[in-house]
Amino acid sequence: MSSPLQHLIDANRAWAERVERENPGFFKTLAAQQSPKYLWIGCSDSRVPANQVIGLAPGEVFVHRNVANVVTHSDLNALSVIQFAVDELKVQHIMVVGHYGCGGVLAVLREQRVGLADNWLRHVHDVKMRHRGRLMHLCRHDQEDVLCEMNVIEQVGNVAQSNVVQDAWARGQALSVHGWCYGLKDGKVKDLGVTMSGAGEVVDVYRAAIKRYPRAPAADGSDET
Repeated sequence: MSSPLQHLIDANRAWAERVERENPGFFKTLAAQQSPKYLWIGCSDSRVPANQVIGLAPGEVFVHRNVANVVTHSDLNALSVIQFAVDELKVQHIMVVGHYGCGGVLAVLREQRVGLADNWLRHVHDVKMRHRGRLMHLCRHDQEDVLCEMNVIEQVGNVAQSNVVQDAWARGQALSVHGWCYGLKDGKVKDLGVTMSGAGEVVDVYRAAIKRYPRAPAADGSDET
């Protein structure tokens, strides 16, 4: 009896044979060691494949994904991935990558219930409420894009303030945390200008990034930042 996923197995074999043909010994070398320079923390969305987006082969990027690319200090799964990537693999860059049109972010903005994930998305809701003065005066489309970006900025701050990253910086390890947002419509990433490379940069870089989103105009007609 053939598997209902036989077409995927066949595609896998064709892919493996093509890779080995184009790069003899690739899998044998890959199996012996992984030494990526990058950790990608992204959304579980099937439309955002980490390796393909940045043009890297298997073994060149360590990946962690969850709904709405959230990193919290109570999530031992995410923290364990970060710890292994930083302490064992010695990655040099951590990229927190959100994407426009994120279903989790849209659910928060539209106040839609999605089930068990509602509890997880409370973290995104907290971002929305924290920055509502910079967000809620915008049109709906801009709200969606800006909250996707703000969520990334918040998660970059969470990663940078984790004990794993703070300890790495304290011992002088070269490590930077970056925030990107990926466009489903054009396949391009946007650098959100929130790169942190040391403990002393975290607060200032975070504040500068958030201030790029103006608050609603004040009642006297002046703009507040």
